Amino acid sequence: MPDVVNVGFVPMATSARGVLFVFCDDTLKFGPDTVKALGTAAGAVKRAAATSQFKGKSGSALDILAPEGLKATRLVVIGAGKLAAIKDHDFLKLGGVLAGKLGGGKDAVTVIAELPGGAMTPAQAASIAAGVRMRAYKFDRYKTKKKDGEDTPLNASVTIAVRDVAAAKKAFAPQNHVVDGVIMARELVNEPPNVLYPVEFARRASQLRKLGVAVEVLDVAAMKRLKMGALLGVSQGSTQPGRTVIMRWNGGKKGEQPVAFVGKGVCFDTGGISIKPSGSMEDMKGDMGGAACVVGLMHALAARKAKINVVGAIGLVENMPDGNAQRPGDIVTSMSGQTIEIINTDAEGRLVLADVLWYVAKKHKPKFMVDLATLTGAILVALGTEYAGLFSNNDQLSERLTEAGQATGERVWRLPMGPEYDKMMDSQFADMKNAGARHGGSITAAQFLQRFVDDTPWAHLDIAGTAMGAPKTDINQSWGSGYGVRLLDRLVADYYESK
Repeated sequence: MPDVVNVGFVPMATSARGVLFVFCDDTLKFGPDTVKALGTAAGAVKRAAATSQFKGKSGSALDILAPEGLKATRLVVIGAGKLAAIKDHDFLKLGGVLAGKLGGGKDAVTVIAELPGGAMTPAQAASIAAGVRMRAYKFDRYKTKKKDGEDTPLNASVTIAVRDVAAAKKAFAPQNHVVDGVIMARELVNEPPNVLYPVEFARRASQLRKLGVAVEVLDVAAMKRLKMGALLGVSQGSTQPGRTVIMRWNGGKKGEQPVAFVGKGVCFDTGGISIKPSGSMEDMKGDMGGAACVVGLMHALAARKAKINVVGAIGLVENMPDGNAQRPGDIVTSMSGQTIEIINTDAEGRLVLADVLWYVAKKHKPKFMVDLATLTGAILVALGTEYAGLFSNNDQLSERLTEAGQATGERVWRLPMGPEYDKMMDSQFADMKNAGARHGGSITAAQFLQRFVDDTPWAHLDIAGTAMGAPKTDINQSWGSGYGVRLLDRLVADYYESK
C-alpha cells in the first residue's frame, strides 16, 4: 500500500524543524503554545495577513517563506474559521489542507496541534494526521516520465506537536487503519482493467487473510452449483471468469449474528450487447467501486480489531459483448429461483447483486445488509456528486446511515421506494425485468434489489456519483475516492460494535 508521508506525534514543547504549520481562527488568534513558538514572528504573520487579505477562513492558508525570527524555513498558517462552527470531520479537512501545502521535497514538517482555545484533543489531532495521509495519496505507478508542471511527489516526515503524545497515538491507531482501508479502496478503483480483472480482484481480497479475515472464493463451478444464474449471465460474455468472494471477520461474540456489506464488482462494463457509447467508456474500470469499498472496509475493521462479526461479500464480473454474451430478451434464473427478463444488458450490476444479496441473506442471516454499487447514471442526475443515494426497507438503519454520513462528511440522501415503482419492474414473460422506464431509474433499480433481500433489514447505497471521478476535495485528489469506508466504519463503531 503506497504511502508518501510518515506521520508521528511529539510533545508540544518540541522545537519546530523545517516547515512549521500553525492554526488560527477567523480573528487571526493563536493558542498560547503557538504564540510562544512564533515569538517575534507573530508580527510578520500580521503584516503578511494584511497584505494578502488572509482572514483565517476555514481551509485558507497563509504561506511565509524564511520567516524572520524563526528557525523554520517556511511558516504556514492554516485558517480554522469560526471555532464554534467546527465539526469533528473538519479536522480531517484541515489535515488535508495542510498536506496540500507541503509540495515536493523531503523537508521535515512540524505541526502545532492547537487552536486559540488551547491544544486540540487527541481525537482532533489524530484526525489532522489522518487528513494528511488521505490527501497525500497519489496513484501514479504507471507513469515512467514526469512532465513539466506536474506535482513533485511528496516525501515528507510530519510530526504533530500535541499535549499528550500517548493519548494522540492511541486515538490515531484506529483512524490510521481506516485510512489504510480508504487507500486500499482507492487503489482498487484506480487500477486499469487489464490489471484488475475478477480473478486478480479476488486474489487481492484474499490477502485479508493476513489480518485474520476468513476468505472464501467461489469460482464459476461453485456458483453454478449454487444456481447463481443472474451473476453468471453477466459474466458469460467475457473471457475473464467471474468470482464471488465472501469475507468474514469474527471479532464479536461466538455465534453472534453478523452485520453484512455487499459490493458490486463489475471490473469493466462495456454495457454488453447494449453497448455504451465510446465516450468516457474508460471510466467503467471504476464500476467496481462498491466491491472496492467492501474490501477496504473489511481491512479497516480487521486491522483495528473491531468487536463485531462482519460478513463482506463481493460479486466480481466483466460485462463484455462477445458471441456468448447474454442478449436483450434472454430470461435468467437467479439463485432465489425468481426469473428475470433481460431488457438491457447494461443494467447488469443489479443482476450481480441479486445473487450475492440472496446468498448472504440466506446463508449468514445478518442483522442487516448494506449494499454499495455504482449502479445508475440517474443518481448523478438526482444528487450530483455530493451525496450517495440511500434506499432502504428499514427506517432505523436509514437514520443511522444518515447520521454516520453527517459525522464523516460521506453524506447520503434517502430517496423513496414503494409498490408503484415496483410495478415498473414487472415483466410480461418472467417474474421481473432488469430495467424499467427512463424515469425514476435509481428507484426502480433499488426496487429490483429489494426482491432479493426478503425480510432482512437492508439499505442500498447508489455511489455512482461519489466513488469515482467525483470532484477533488481537501482530503482526496485521486480519481477513485474510497467513498463508503469511513461512512460504514462509523456506522459499525457508533451503533453496532460491542464496547
